[in-house]
Amino acid sequence: MSASGAPRGSRAALRTVACAAIAALAFLAGVAGASPAVPAPPGTPATAQADAPAATPAAAEGPGRVLMSGAPFWNQRVVLDKDLERLGIKSGVVAVTTGSNQTIALKKDGSLVVWGNNFYQQQAIPPAALGATAIASGYAHLLALKNGGVIAWGSSLFGETTVPPEARSGVTAISARGYHNLALKSDGSVLSWGLRSDVPPEARSGVTAISAGGDHNLALKGGGVIAWGGNKYGQSDVPPAARSGVAAVAAGWGHSLALKADGTVIAWGNNEDGQATVPATVTGATAIAAGTVHSLALLPGGKVVGWGMARALTNTPSDANSGVTAIAAGYLGSVMLK
Repeated sequence: MSASGAPRGSRAALRTVACAAIAALAFLAGVAGASPAVPAPPGTPATAQADAPAATPAAAEGPGRVLMSGAPFWNQRVVLDKDLERLGIKSGVVAVTTGSNQTIALKKDGSLVVWGNNFYQQQAIPPAALGATAIASGYAHLLALKNGGVIAWGSSLFGETTVPPEARSGVTAISARGYHNLALKSDGSVLSWGLRSDVPPEARSGVTAISAGGDHNLALKGGGVIAWGGNKYGQSDVPPAARSGVAAVAAGWGHSLALKADGTVIAWGNNEDGQATVPATVTGATAIAAGTVHSLALLPGGKVVGWGMARALTNTPSDANSGVTAIAAGYLGSVMLK
């Protein structure tokens, strides 16, 4: 029993309900002057074929089957073979990522598949995005990288889909989480737009990796983590251990992860659901992912390990015990590539 008199288990459940209610209100707030009913989960998502295959997709190669776990909203967890085949994600996928309301996959031929919510036309893939080499999924918007330029669509409540001129060429990596985006330029500078557009001086050169969080950002420079933005939970207070020897970063909604070159995972920030408490079993990690209330690590042999809110860790397929090549975490759900 907690000090408030409520059982700890019920408090976790209440947090989940509260998060869902807040998300729904924020989502509906984007429709000015109207109060439409929340749409039913969409059926077959939009897919489109590129005129020519993408040159070299910047993602993990392999059989390309998408695996899904957790309990995400809007029917984002698809498990039946017939549904995977209908979506075209049972094979041939080179990258997959998920946001709060939609999931996107990039196929070997440069075509894109989006499923989940379609309230802001997230499934209306722009023709210009076909042949993309990288993808990102925000709260209710999406990004694609093609020929060094960023293409955005979906919700633009805070200007998320208004791509600045500087992000239309020379971009090598993209990231989205909440209501803003990051782009990494070939000269090592970082661009930000949407709800957050600030970039600290130290992130304007020499950056090699980026990750956008709910209201904060992470960048990797010279093996050390740079963090800026919201800091309600200390998610932007980089611990000493993450200031050198870091190989990858992942920003969640209110917590942060860093992967050291030796496979050690460091976590800090919001730990209300245990998302910043790395299990002792996580050693020798090769990749990391941070969601809203949970975290993931990919271990040698392709085994996925997750920690954080129990609901986000449910429904993990047995296929995730080996052979997984890429991971991504969203709101109450995860996607993997095998």
